[in-house]
Amino acid sequence: MLPAPGLFHVFVTRAGYCGIGWSGTLITRFLLPADREDAATRLMLTRMPGGRAGEPRDLVAGALARARAYFEGERIDFSDLAIGLGGQPEFFRRIYGELRGVGWGSTTTYGALARAVGAGPERAREVGVAMAKNPMPLLIPCHRVLAAGNRIGGFSAPGGTGAKARMLELEGYAAPAAAPSQPSLFD
Repeated sequence: MLPAPGLFHVFVTRAGYCGIGWSGTLITRFLLPADREDAATRLMLTRMPGGRAGEPRDLVAGALARARAYFEGERIDFSDLAIGLGGQPEFFRRIYGELRGVGWGSTTTYGALARAVGAGPERAREVGVAMAKNPMPLLIPCHRVLAAGNRIGGFSAPGGTGAKARMLELEGYAAPAAAPSQPSLFD
């Protein structure tokens, strides 16, 4: 069952324009920084068909404030936020749950996540698919997942692997150099 369309809000951070979506008391979407407000709004509408703009309150307002603080370089933990993963396959939900426990400045690998949920390393590619389809990057910290050998791996969010490396650097992790495929939003 897919979640109801819900509400979303686009807001500015030091790194650019983020978006957050919610339905009832659950956060259902998060958008990493885009360079323009209209681009972020379009992306949120694409990711939340039928969604409409709204003013965040309570849980969502708190998550928004934490996201702003994160992009200012403050050590922030998002693991206690109530999120909704309706419509996600069971394997993805298990992976996302495990990944929420990987804290600030720490990393894991695709293979380690597969093993952590009781799957073999042959499912590491499926973990990669789960990361690419992550509905709430940052809240489900897919930027902390590296490829084998601690290589940066991929990143499908705005800014590509350059944004992933910058987020890791913001947390104090010295990521291996990545050639950004898109301009970094942190410059």
